Amino acid sequence: MKITKVEAIPFAIPYVKPLRFASGEVHTAEHVLVRVHTDDGVVGVAEAPPRPFTYGETQAGIVAVIDQIFGPQVTGLTLLEREVVQARLGRTIGNPTAKAAIDMAMWDALGKTLDLPVSELLGGYTDRMRVSHMLGFEEPATMVAEAERMVDTYGIRTFKVKVGRRPVSLDTAVVRALRERFGDAVELYVDGNRGWNASESLRAMREMADLGLLFAEELNPADDVLGRRWLVGQLDVPFIADESVPTPADVTREVLGGSATAISIKTARTGFTQSQRVHHLAEGLGLEVVMGNQIDGQVGTACTVAFGAAYRLTSQRAGELSNFLDMSDDLLTEPLDIRDGELVLRPQAGIGIEIDPDKLARYRTDG
Repeated sequence: MKITKVEAIPFAIPYVKPLRFASGEVHTAEHVLVRVHTDDGVVGVAEAPPRPFTYGETQAGIVAVIDQIFGPQVTGLTLLEREVVQARLGRTIGNPTAKAAIDMAMWDALGKTLDLPVSELLGGYTDRMRVSHMLGFEEPATMVAEAERMVDTYGIRTFKVKVGRRPVSLDTAVVRALRERFGDAVELYVDGNRGWNASESLRAMREMADLGLLFAEELNPADDVLGRRWLVGQLDVPFIADESVPTPADVTREVLGGSATAISIKTARTGFTQSQRVHHLAEGLGLEVVMGNQIDGQVGTACTVAFGAAYRLTSQRAGELSNFLDMSDDLLTEPLDIRDGELVLRPQAGIGIEIDPDKLARYRTDG
């Protein structure tokens, strides 16, 4: 089970349509496939999706830090020396998705070595999760039409609506249109990606007070310390901290400081090992949790559902597991299949996926 090599392979797959939200716009999935090789001939895989406008990482930066720093640091260790790996990766500041992908690829390799699914190694609570779909910036009629397609085609009935535009009425009108179209047949929550200030956020939430929202997520920046605490104190729905809580220490700061009452766990930024710590902290503090999405492809989505299904707390709410539907293609030999609003774990060892070598050859960008 000794690690012999870590690969970082950049690839690019276009989106069917641009994904637009308050902190940026994405036209192509320029991600990195990470492969951890062992002396037993096992190869674990994971996906690192860079988000330069959120965490400062770029595709080229992820490849460089894995090739030049992280890969050499973990080569020679065993798959069981996860704490040593965490300590060595922790010497370098930032680079959350690069670190997370190495960690998850190690878990995938461990599951394959032991012939066990990763989700069972983590906790094994259930074999499936309900799916939440993200609706990006568009006109109300377009967003309602996309939601209708998700309901009709995939049975999805939970929607995370991207907000944060000015004036706030642009977004409150969208959410109202969705509620009027579907009534109580769907669950709705909003995500501002830090696009509003505290007073704009409160005005928007008051305009939507009759719409039965599940959550409000990152409506205003976390560094607006007093404004954020003031806002959270005014709301009657849980306020999710997402990009403001990339580490367990950040979760502690935001929650105990009164700046959040729920959290989003994204395996793309905390892997499995750090996500466990965030989960256990949330459980101890009595927080609600949603499994978030870093606009992952199918590799990353398989990782998210493997973790989310492993625990009771993370499987209670619908997870953000459908963004890969907006990609024109993917890397798996057998694509993920959302049915009746659920994504079911595959019984295979590890994360339960295989990379199609022909697709990887087609989309990799390193020549």
